[in-house]
Amino acid sequence: MISKAILGRKLGMTQVFSDTGEALPVTVVEAGPCLVVQKKTVDNDGYIAIKVGYEDIKEKKLTKPEQGQFKKNQLKLKRYLREFRMQDVANYNVGDEIKVDIFEPGEMVDITGISKGKGFAGGIKRWNFRRGPMAHGSHYHRRSGSGGATGPAKVFKGTKRPGHLGAEKVTVQNLEVVKVDPDRNLLLIKGSVPGPKKALLFIKNTVKSGK
Repeated sequence: MISKAILGRKLGMTQVFSDTGEALPVTVVEAGPCLVVQKKTVDNDGYIAIKVGYEDIKEKKLTKPEQGQFKKNQLKLKRYLREFRMQDVANYNVGDEIKVDIFEPGEMVDITGISKGKGFAGGIKRWNFRRGPMAHGSHYHRRSGSGGATGPAKVFKGTKRPGHLGAEKVTVQNLEVVKVDPDRNLLLIKGSVPGPKKALLFIKNTVKSGK
């Protein structure tokens, strides 16, 4: 269950040096501030959660119902709305801001984002299939080959075939927070995270110990 979470944007990768002089590859994430738009409780909604908004947006870019969620409580308009299923929402109130200082260096987090889209890909690139002989007389190099069963005479659902590669929801677990910069709303995360630059990310406390 989530005890702390925030939304952010991937800015890119760089490296920093640890106290021992080791070069660490890090992803720079601009996280928050996120605005608490609504609290959900068991009595009213059947579950516990908070709805948060991220990134300012002009009024003309939102529909009237979307604007109503913010104007009801006289809040700034936000581009993205997401729900965080929390263990406890007692410490959150509508209008509160969630900032990067909820995390500390050395803490482990899980990050969810949409992976880079690579378009249509063949079986070799998408599923690491082995190619055929490259001799001139082969006539079989990178094709997928036979895929249908002889009895039913059809290709079963879920069979590994050429198709759309990437652009899907991916979560990377147990990533270490190397540095927190509250003044610039930055998180430095060790290693890589899903998505291209400027991708929207969901960062939360890790669900596994990593041991």
